[in-house]
Amino acid sequence: SKSPSPRQYLPVRYFIMKSSNLQNIDISQQKGIWSTTPSNERKLNGAFWESVVYLIFSVQGSGHFQGFARMGSAIGCEKSQDWGSAGFGGVFKVEWIRKESIPFHFAHHLLNPWNDNKKVQ
Repeated sequence: SKSPSPRQYLPVRYFIMKSSNLQNIDISQQKGIWSTTPSNERKLNGAFWESVVYLIFSVQGSGHFQGFARMGSAIGCEKSQDWGSAGFGGVFKVEWIRKESIPFHFAHHLLNPWNDNKKVQ
């Protein structure tokens, strides 16, 4: 029998990742990678080392979530040419769990206590 992963005992954190376009989401789903702006890297890396991190993806202005993934590695220094030179930082692995377009109104009952109890979208 397989011993349990030490990560399974860590707390869980969730982050909404906004993408400027659907093409970046498609690249992520195909290659199992993601990249974000340098300003987000420290927060995500800190969360990765202290918890299991789930990323919920949404294309800006779409009114939908496009799915969610688990953060599979810390963010490194290596950059990806897949996103061009759009000011992104290093690449990290993501393990996609669900790939589906879900309208925001399905989640309007979820409120974010760290953002003045605003709706999650």
